[in-house]
Amino acid sequence: MSSQQEIASAAQEFSLGQFIRATPHGNGHINDSYLAEFSRDGVPVRALLQRINTTIFTNPVALMENIERVSNHLADKYDSADHTSRTILHLHRTSKGESFFLDPGGNYWRAFQFIDRAHSIDRIQNNNQAFEAGRAFGHFQRQLADLPAPRLQDTIPGFHYAPTRLGNLKKILAEDPIGRVKSAQPEIDFVFKRLSLIRSLIDANLPERTTHNDCKLNNVLFDDETDKALCVIDLDTVMPGLLPFDFGDMVRTIPCSSDEDEQNLSKVKLNFKTFSALSRGYLSSVEGFITEDEKNLLVTGGMLITFLIGIRFLTDHLSGDKYFRIHREGHNLDRCRVQFRLLESIEEQKSKLEDLIASI
Repeated sequence: MSSQQEIASAAQEFSLGQFIRATPHGNGHINDSYLAEFSRDGVPVRALLQRINTTIFTNPVALMENIERVSNHLADKYDSADHTSRTILHLHRTSKGESFFLDPGGNYWRAFQFIDRAHSIDRIQNNNQAFEAGRAFGHFQRQLADLPAPRLQDTIPGFHYAPTRLGNLKKILAEDPIGRVKSAQPEIDFVFKRLSLIRSLIDANLPERTTHNDCKLNNVLFDDETDKALCVIDLDTVMPGLLPFDFGDMVRTIPCSSDEDEQNLSKVKLNFKTFSALSRGYLSSVEGFITEDEKNLLVTGGMLITFLIGIRFLTDHLSGDKYFRIHREGHNLDRCRVQFRLLESIEEQKSKLEDLIASI
């Protein structure tokens, strides 16, 4: 985490008024996020201040160019009567008119307009929320379908490229840098029994789309009063991808019956009714836009992304927990086990899930 002096100095660069305080905000794994409070002519102003993790996002300038293009394109979709500050992420500019601030220590900072009277959730509380989340992500994809050229830049090259993720795991298995391979043998065996999944989407020749690439439940903001989905957030990985990638992320986070790091694996399963609500919400937004081939592979996307996230958690555990933040010993291995148990649950229901998708 950054020091209070670094946070205050960065916050003041965005000319939002007199800086008062900043407190940690959210539970993201990657960037440092703060709720920054200011006073402008006696009026309170709040912003989401973030320090970009440049270990993960090695080209922060390209990342911010992507976000600017995406947010501007989304804003253009609304006329003045329809547009509100609560449906799209808006960047605050620095005093020099830039979308980010580079501090003397080499840290990149940005500030988003804070969306009031809204909340994110980590676990589904009712199936209407699943429908709303699916609808929101589908709408997001549809709105970006006509994003003008050039192609967005890859903020994390090969992010969902399964052979690369498998190659990273194999490299760590060969090196075993901190001696954890032996204790994770059941999880390693699980991976190598399912290698047929690795090329399941690559070989399908699906059209490249502009996708979110991190469609977790907590990347949708819900209105405090109506519980309707308001805004898709966390645009760091918006880049070219496949529709089943995004749907796969929804499947692994929304219909899952447990927390991502649940240690009692008997609690981990795919809830069919929640999956149904999610699918109906999503397909209501992409109807007429999604191709038949893409639709037929949505469940496969759920299997593949769940598998890949499990591989990523396993790789990070074996390499010493360098990517995902941990809060206890073996945290990433616990996360890996949840993904693999969830994949088993999807496998057990695969035919039923595909029949449902086909029927919508």
